[in-house]
Amino acid sequence: MSAAQYNARYRRLVGGGATVLSAGFDLPTQLGYDSDHPDAAGEVGRAGVAVDSLDDMRVLFGGVPLEAVSLYLTADGPAALLLLLYQLVAEEQGVEGERLRGTVRNDILTEYIVRGRGLFPLVPSLRLTADLFAYCRAELPRWRPLSLTGHRLVRAGASPVQEAAFVLSHGIEYVRTAEGAGLDVEEFASRLTFRSGRRVWARVMKERFGVRWPGVPGAWLPRFLVGDGIDAGIGGLLDRVEALGGAAAGIELGFQRHEIGWEGGILGAATVPGDQFRGGSAVVLRQRERLAKVRAWRHGQRVDGALGAVRAAAGGTGNVLYPLKDALAAGATVGEACGALREVWGECLAPNPPDEYRISFTGPPAREPAPKEPYSAPG
Repeated sequence: MSAAQYNARYRRLVGGGATVLSAGFDLPTQLGYDSDHPDAAGEVGRAGVAVDSLDDMRVLFGGVPLEAVSLYLTADGPAALLLLLYQLVAEEQGVEGERLRGTVRNDILTEYIVRGRGLFPLVPSLRLTADLFAYCRAELPRWRPLSLTGHRLVRAGASPVQEAAFVLSHGIEYVRTAEGAGLDVEEFASRLTFRSGRRVWARVMKERFGVRWPGVPGAWLPRFLVGDGIDAGIGGLLDRVEALGGAAAGIELGFQRHEIGWEGGILGAATVPGDQFRGGSAVVLRQRERLAKVRAWRHGQRVDGALGAVRAAAGGTGNVLYPLKDALAAGATVGEACGALREVWGECLAPNPPDEYRISFTGPPAREPAPKEPYSAPG
C-alpha cells in the first residue's frame, strides 16, 4: 500500500468527521529496512504502508489537520523513528508537539515473543523505549508512548490466562524501564493504554511501585477473565515470570514461547482490509524511485554528520531521539537511521529452530498450543 493511497483514505475519513486515525506499516518498515533493501523483497507495501523517509510521511498526512486528530501508530521496534517523522510533518504544518495527540503501540517485548526478533538486541531496545518515554514526556505531553494488548499473543497460541499474565509482566517491565530513566512511575503508568487483568495490575502497581490509583484508565477486563480463581491463575504465572527476573529475562530464556507452545517464526503485519490496499510491483517501483530522489536531492554531508551524531548518542547515555530527529529532518531514511543504531547496538536476527532456544526448562509446554484461529476481542 502506498502513502498516497493511505492519504486518500485519511482525507475521506476526516472529511466525514473522523477524529481518530490509525496507521499500520508494512513489514520492512516494521523491521527497520528501506524498501530497496534486499530483505524487503516481496513485502513492500503489503498489509501496511511503506514509510522510508520524511518525504513518505509528508505524503501520508498531506492535507490532514493533525491538530484535530488523534493517531494510533501500529509500530513497535521503529516506533520512535515513525513518531519523530510524524512530529516533523506536524511542525511543517505549524502544529507544535504539545498539541499532538495519539498513541504508539511500541510493545517490543511482545514483538520478541511473536516474531522471535526485534530491530536491536533486547537491552538496547529497552534503552530506546526508555528514551521514547522520556521524549514524549518532554516534547509530546499528550501522547501515550505505549499501548499494551494481547491479541498477538493469542494468535501465537496463548490461553486467556497466559495472555493476561504476560501482558501484565510486560507492563511491569516497562514501568521499571521508565523508573530507571528517571520518570515518575505514577505519572508514567497513568499514561499507559492497557487491555488486561485490571485487579491484578492494580495490586501489582500498589504493592511493587507504591502507585496509589486503583487501575489503568481505559482498561477492560474480558468477560472470560472475571473471578478470584482466574486472578489467582494470572498472578501465579506472573510470579513465575518475576522469579526469572522479569519479562525481559524470561524472553531471553525462551520462557514465554515455551509456555504458549509457539513454534512459529514471524507473525507479519496486521492485514489491511481491501485488495486495493495491497502492495504490488507498482508500489515497489514507486518506493525505489522515491528513495533514489530523496538520496539525490538531500545534502549528503549534512546527513552523514547527523547519522554520526546518532551513533555517538547510541554509544553514550543521552537521549537518542533528539539526534534521530535531526537525522530524519536532514533526509536520512528509516533504514539508514536504524542502520546507524545497529552499528553501535548490534542486530537481533531471527532465532534458531525452537529446540535450540536457550530454554532452561524440561518437558513439554505447560499446555498444548491453542488452534491458530483469528482473534476477536470480546464484545
